[in-house]
Amino acid sequence: MGIGHSHGYDHAHGHGHGHSHAPADFGRAFAIGIVLNTAFVIVEAVFGVLSGSMALVADAGHNLSDVLALVIAWGASIAAKKPPSARFTYGLKSSTILAALANAMLLLIAIGAILFETVHRLIDPIEPEGWTMIWVAGVGIVINTATALLFMGGRKHDINIRGAFLHMAADALVSVGVVIAGAAILLTGAVLIDPLVSLVIVAVIAWGTWGLLKDSIKMGLLAVPENVDEAAVRGYLSGLDGVEVVHDLHIWPMSTTETALTAHLVMPAGHPGDAFLREVAHELDHHHGIGHATLQVEQAANGGCC
Repeated sequence: MGIGHSHGYDHAHGHGHGHSHAPADFGRAFAIGIVLNTAFVIVEAVFGVLSGSMALVADAGHNLSDVLALVIAWGASIAAKKPPSARFTYGLKSSTILAALANAMLLLIAIGAILFETVHRLIDPIEPEGWTMIWVAGVGIVINTATALLFMGGRKHDINIRGAFLHMAADALVSVGVVIAGAAILLTGAVLIDPLVSLVIVAVIAWGTWGLLKDSIKMGLLAVPENVDEAAVRGYLSGLDGVEVVHDLHIWPMSTTETALTAHLVMPAGHPGDAFLREVAHELDHHHGIGHATLQVEQAANGGCC
């Protein structure tokens, strides 16, 4: 730790509190979710084709994209635990951000495929079997609800876990819609109900995809995470005893669960010592959700500027 005449580079790190890591046991949740949903995709697709229900086929396509999303998110969560190396000095933590972006793109592809087939069915409708739709979608409600519950505990702290939870919860709601469509077809005989429900499914997927895509792009562009108030952080650092100016403040996501910060603190009276840095790290971690902080202390406003 250097304390030079004009400036020094000081690292203040805090771990495991304010930045809220998701629990470490989601590997089991991913495994169960992937197995259950893969089996259901096969069953739903087969019965969708046999019964002529585009709503079931559309839901199967969405569920398939969710299985791929779970696989990608699980892989990224494993990669994120790899230790840093000489080449990847942060480790592979940011792979979780790439996974979120990849999952959003997968959903966009699924939306396009489902929409294409739905329009075809609107032009050339086929009468589906209402009871088949009801029973298969009913199984989907149970499986998707159970899978969503596996990810409920981490949905507030990790965009990947939140994405998995929202996908499964939305699937459960979509399956409810398919059940309603099947019942409506049995009661009215109106075959257009099936592709119209598919359009509703597409709308539900698109709504969830937009939020996931927006958040993952922001993270990919190193925007300040949503749970961090940049103005509050700047105000806290500016209000520290001895700090005259704060400049070159940068806050960015290292992964979907960890946030980093760098800042230059102009302190004319000189370096305040390690205790000061530990206190700042604790405050940034516990009250601002920033677990990795690097502070440069300068005695003059232009001390560390290039």
